[in-house]
Amino acid sequence: MVLLSSTKTGSANQKIVDFFTQKTTTFFDTETYPLSTLPFFNPDLEMSLLPDSVVDFRQKIDNADGVLICTPEYIFSIPGILKNALEWTVSTIVFHEKPTAIITAASSGDAAHASIQLIMHTIGSIIPEKCAILIKSPKAKMNDLGEITDLKTIELMDDLIQNLKENIG
Repeated sequence: MVLLSSTKTGSANQKIVDFFTQKTTTFFDTETYPLSTLPFFNPDLEMSLLPDSVVDFRQKIDNADGVLICTPEYIFSIPGILKNALEWTVSTIVFHEKPTAIITAASSGDAAHASIQLIMHTIGSIIPEKCAILIKSPKAKMNDLGEITDLKTIELMDDLIQNLKENIG
């Protein structure tokens, strides 16, 4: 399952997810979950009838063999749409021991990268070695068609894919 937190059409993060999907099509069945379908997190709803989109989101994570999170950095943090989605999972164990890969792709990205790793460790994800990568200035690592052309970035992505694949088993 893929959680893409960029809401911009044709974003660098979307291109990175496309690269991941193309490279893994023979062994991963990937689905990008539409985070915009989730309502704003409200803990009061935990005590009543959960919205269908939240139930669906939790079930898809629970059923997934692994999760890829690809995120930009907005104002030195992760985007609100991703934070909101993850808040809906805090009272569950859907991420407990779930193999997870993280790609932060942003101009700088250091703060968001540290933040998303902390959040995912806190909710119990397993982030294998080499499965948390920071791609600084991602647009500079792509050609005019949005294809990744930077060899170091391709190598990081290949390592991430291989390590996630091994961890999922």
